[in-house]
Amino acid sequence: MSRHPEVLWAQRSDKVYLTVALPDAKDVSVKCEPHGLFTFSASGAQGESYSFTLELYGSIAPERCRTKAGLRNILCYVQKAEKGWWRRLLKSEEKPAPYLKVDWHRWCDEDDEESSSDLASDDDTRFVGQDEGSSDEDEGMLYLPDLEKARG
Repeated sequence: MSRHPEVLWAQRSDKVYLTVALPDAKDVSVKCEPHGLFTFSASGAQGESYSFTLELYGSIAPERCRTKAGLRNILCYVQKAEKGWWRRLLKSEEKPAPYLKVDWHRWCDEDDEESSSDLASDDDTRFVGQDEGSSDEDEGMLYLPDLEKARG
């Protein structure tokens, strides 16, 4: 029996972003079907099997869907067949599975899409295999300039 990895999602008028949190994934397989069926499977670091299938709200363009595998996650760009905002991710109106969550880093409201720059552009690899804002040098410490001034 396979397990379900955590899946984060966000949308734009023309695409849906699915980020699968699965460190050191092997044998990644993603299938996109025109009627909106998205299927994912992979093996974890210790060989355990992970998979899930999502019946998306609308139809998609499989030939324009892309996947990028990083060290910590797999980012899937799912191109919508028709431009427009979906009311929800899944076709079903039932409560989504607990492993499916909103990606607040990529989230953009419908009315904000034109006014803000697209932080989640196709060239953005910041979320694939990297932690935002951390490095080996800072050892997890936050730089707080106001506190530095208070000490002096």
